[in-house]
Amino acid sequence: MASSKILLITGVSSGFGRALAEEALAAGHKVAGTVRSAQAKRDFESLSASSAFGRILDVTDFDRIDGVVAEIEANIGPIDVLVNNAGYGHEGVLEESPLSEMRRQFDVNVFGAVAMIKAALPFMRTRRRGRILNITSMGGLITMPGIAYYCGSKFALEGISESLGKEVAPFGISVTAVAPGSFRTDWAGRSMTRTPRSIPDYNATFDPVRRAREEKSGKQLGDPVKAARAMLALIAADRAPAHLLLGSDALALVRANQAALEDERHAWETLTVSTDG
Repeated sequence: MASSKILLITGVSSGFGRALAEEALAAGHKVAGTVRSAQAKRDFESLSASSAFGRILDVTDFDRIDGVVAEIEANIGPIDVLVNNAGYGHEGVLEESPLSEMRRQFDVNVFGAVAMIKAALPFMRTRRRGRILNITSMGGLITMPGIAYYCGSKFALEGISESLGKEVAPFGISVTAVAPGSFRTDWAGRSMTRTPRSIPDYNATFDPVRRAREEKSGKQLGDPVKAARAMLALIAADRAPAHLLLGSDALALVRANQAALEDERHAWETLTVSTDG
């Protein structure tokens, strides 16, 4: 890679965040990574004595985010790339899942990401350069039963990313929503919150989906290290796309979904245009 950059990555303890941090360090970049405990900070900083900088921050601690980002700018250097990776999955039938679970899902996956962006943007805008990567999901473009709150949060982040990209492009800042398919991370394991089942009517629809997810956990097609390398290639590219899918499964499922949507639009086109007037 041509030049060394400073990356701020949220959630570097595991999954995509850890893989990206390790690959970025190996490529000669500096990484400021957020973690949620002193032990996790020590573990992360042990990756590189000179280039890995841990910061204890929960992305829902909104009152602290501005200060942490400003401190990184002052003591580590100008943030070239912000990667909003911190997030988790909520699994549960909507009727069974309390609103408190939805609020938590959106606080982490949406509000946390936006708060990080709002803290970093003034610095990037002043410098007239910067990259923002928001890790969404193929679940931000397609849906399945039992993860409505999660899909809702990722659809929101996809839309926010695209709109933000249009706002900041004049300042030399690019925004990419990176949507992975199924990867061998702990998304479906330790990182997933599951609402207990309570309504038998949903068993036939939901139980096979949950069973398939549990059986596939740890055996997914996607390699997180290859995802990290793809993100580094994206960061190094002269022009960044507004959206990037990662994984052949994501590509196939999103293409099939878009074809089905177009078929539906065609079937209802007469009614759609009947409202002009």
